[in-house]
Amino acid sequence: MKDNELKARQDLAAAYRLADRFGFSEGIDNHLTLALPEENDKYLLIPYGMHWSEVTASSLLVVDGDGNKISGDGYAEPTAFLIHGAVHKASKKNKCVMHTHMESALAITMQNKGRLLMADQNACRFYNNINYLDEYEGLVLDKHTASSIGNAMIEVDILFLANHGIIVTGNNIYDAWESLYYLERACRAQIVSMSMGNNLKIINSQIAKKVSDQIREEAKTESANSYRHFEALKRVLINNGGENYLE
Repeated sequence: MKDNELKARQDLAAAYRLADRFGFSEGIDNHLTLALPEENDKYLLIPYGMHWSEVTASSLLVVDGDGNKISGDGYAEPTAFLIHGAVHKASKKNKCVMHTHMESALAITMQNKGRLLMADQNACRFYNNINYLDEYEGLVLDKHTASSIGNAMIEVDILFLANHGIIVTGNNIYDAWESLYYLERACRAQIVSMSMGNNLKIINSQIAKKVSDQIREEAKTESANSYRHFEALKRVLINNGGENYLE
């Protein structure tokens, strides 16, 4: 195995473990996928039936863009890659795709035309980088339904699926994780603040854009905060006895 593939496997396994640790998982459903470095149309995917807390580097399957298993042990559930394949194919920027039903973000998708409001600093990082599909169409069991999801993520990195959940993408696993983490934090803060009964104090668009631009510029640096954040969380896994994700 090439070193860059092993690194990709270890990072994705860590992302699964961390997502479960932060309460972003739901049973054995949903997926985090990652394009294999320097490979064409090959992606890492969890075997269906494995809990996110169990994932190791070696347990991940390799599938093609249609979800057909290329290598690995375990079941590549036929519909698992419909959403992910469409999003990966929609844009070269979508190297890592994370689809979850995490609670606070899901709650916003359950609102009539639910929107993440620019009411805190974490929300501002997503300014003008979110799309919304406001009609629930049932389970995604065909390419036609999946294609509308992929098309909605050609330009943006965040998608809210009405009554369903969210999708986050990134050019690498660090950026995708950073967005997943702070998206849930922003959604949770919005829900808590709205429960207090007072009107939210919305940040004006000029300032929201300024914050978003500042964060995007920082992400271009050699040691971006997203990288530091993810590396720190991997150390937390190891320090708490979860180092077997590396295997």
